[in-house]
Amino acid sequence: MFRHTASLIIAASLLLSACGVAEEKTSENSTAGGPTTIQEEQSNSNPTETGEPVTRDPEPSTEDTTVTEEKPDTSEKVSTEEKVEKTYHMNENYYIKPNDDSNPSKVVLLTFDDGPKEEKMIISLIDTLDKHNAKAIFFVNGYRVKSHPELLKLIHERGQIVGNHAWDHEDLQKMSKSEVAKQVTDVQKIVKDTIGEEPQFFRPPFGSGNDALKAAVKKNGMLYMTWSNGSLDWDKSTKDKPEKVIQNVLDQLNPGSNILMHELPWTVEALDELLTKLEKKGYSFVDPRAIELEAR
Repeated sequence: MFRHTASLIIAASLLLSACGVAEEKTSENSTAGGPTTIQEEQSNSNPTETGEPVTRDPEPSTEDTTVTEEKPDTSEKVSTEEKVEKTYHMNENYYIKPNDDSNPSKVVLLTFDDGPKEEKMIISLIDTLDKHNAKAIFFVNGYRVKSHPELLKLIHERGQIVGNHAWDHEDLQKMSKSEVAKQVTDVQKIVKDTIGEEPQFFRPPFGSGNDALKAAVKKNGMLYMTWSNGSLDWDKSTKDKPEKVIQNVLDQLNPGSNILMHELPWTVEALDELLTKLEKKGYSFVDPRAIELEAR
């Protein structure tokens, strides 16, 4: 009986002891589980918050680098497009002649002096030139480029050719040798700074030049020219009369005519009809870039 009672007491004690241990372990696990869960959430969120900027930062940087690298490629394409074979030359009377019989002789050179003046006129002139698939030389004055560099960029970006018409529109024959050189080089510099290229053609204001001027032009790698066909669009007799601009050109027309025009409203109005009439007479428009830079 005693042994049986003792066994029951021992069994009860062991059972109570086991329950206490279980409750203690359960309490410990429950207490430890809360912070662990919070820490895990923080651990999962922190890499995302701190990591996303690290991931995003390189992406804009890569895109920016790509855009920057594309700019030189664009300019290289423009430069490549401007390379034209030299198939014509200018003679001593300023006519444009083919280098051989493989190229047509019935061509004219289109030129516009004294700009750049007004955006509306320039756009209209170039739109008409584009319509006839024609290129022209826009002979610019330096002081005008300084006032309106955006107009020079417009001419260049539209694929037309920029020429040097001296800094000021004054008689260069009346200037000293050093003044003449400055009139030439200052335009070369401002044009280069504005569009990245120097002019390859020079025309003196009023067609007035001398040996000192020609030497300065040659030193700067340009072809010196005046003209062989004057539209007289600058003259009072032609003002506001586009039909006279057209007739004056046709009256002097010859194969290789180097046609002088200006950035003037009545010339803008006359240009489309003039080019149409020239085409009907069998003439085409020489690309200035096809002209050699040495007269012969």
